[in-house]
Amino acid sequence: MYDLEDLYQEIVMDHNRRPRNFGELSDPTNSADGFNPICGDQIALQLFIEDGIVSDVAFNGVGCAISKSSASMMTEELKGKTLEHAEQLFEAFRKMITRTPGEPYDSNLLGDLEILQGVSQYPARIKCATLAWHTLHSAIQDGNEVVSTE
Repeated sequence: MYDLEDLYQEIVMDHNRRPRNFGELSDPTNSADGFNPICGDQIALQLFIEDGIVSDVAFNGVGCAISKSSASMMTEELKGKTLEHAEQLFEAFRKMITRTPGEPYDSNLLGDLEILQGVSQYPARIKCATLAWHTLHSAIQDGNEVVSTE
């Protein structure tokens, strides 16, 4: 039987090896680029938003396993969601990852994304896990600048 650490590692490695929604959209309505200068992670995120719904999403770039896995899991969760829900997910994920030990977070809203909560124990990896999310926030806000974790 797997313990939580084994499950975390298995899911992160699966999304790293076979990232979901990896590629480019042919005609995105919103996009943003993100960069983590500490470890070199780079992401280009593209959204197709129709009537306030994220109907399609894709990302590409290079990064560590946590960065790529977080982006892959995020894109899976976003498809079919409203922009309002996407912003709520951003805030809930950010709070989960940056919280102090024992501080509560909204596990019901996060669903499967909660598996990444262990990253909060490794301060150097928090920026890896949140890069895609900050890039998402910028894309929703129609940002034109490259998002940096610094």
